[in-house]
Amino acid sequence: MSFARVRALVVVGLLAVLALVFVVVAIVRDTQSNAGTGKGCPKGWPLADVALHEPKEVKINVYNATDEPGRAGSVADDFRNRKFQVAKVGNATSGFDGVAVLRFGPKGVGGAHLLRAYFLDNAERQFDINRKDDAVDVVLGNSFQQLATTTEVNQSLGDLGSPVAPAGTCPAPSDK
Repeated sequence: MSFARVRALVVVGLLAVLALVFVVVAIVRDTQSNAGTGKGCPKGWPLADVALHEPKEVKINVYNATDEPGRAGSVADDFRNRKFQVAKVGNATSGFDGVAVLRFGPKGVGGAHLLRAYFLDNAERQFDINRKDDAVDVVLGNSFQQLATTTEVNQSLGDLGSPVAPAGTCPAPSDK
């Protein structure tokens, strides 16, 4: 074996050892190993479900705040056709001129994030830290036209990114 080959093998071996040491040190000194698990969360803060759920896992209540009677029922049927769990359908107490309002608590953060995509991120969000259920209330406003198509929902989810825990909550550990 020539001297040039030996020298090349020594250099490559040294680089491999340095890379291995670097990786081990990075893993051992990782300070983000508890990120997203709720560890280190201030005592008493609720855990927010920040997992992005499939429609069949999301429970919703649909309320009509438009001038058009029966709008909640038709939109609830659209949501059922898209595999959402529709629990309640009814009328809101007052009118609303926007597209929609999504009302949810810490257990409904992931579901509300998915629903934002169905309204192309034009729905107002109202987070209630004291709410205990995992359902999301969808209040339809006078500016509502229709739900987004599957392609539009997927594009909107890409634009929205991952769900984020609202202020005053900590991300819950993911079961998936």
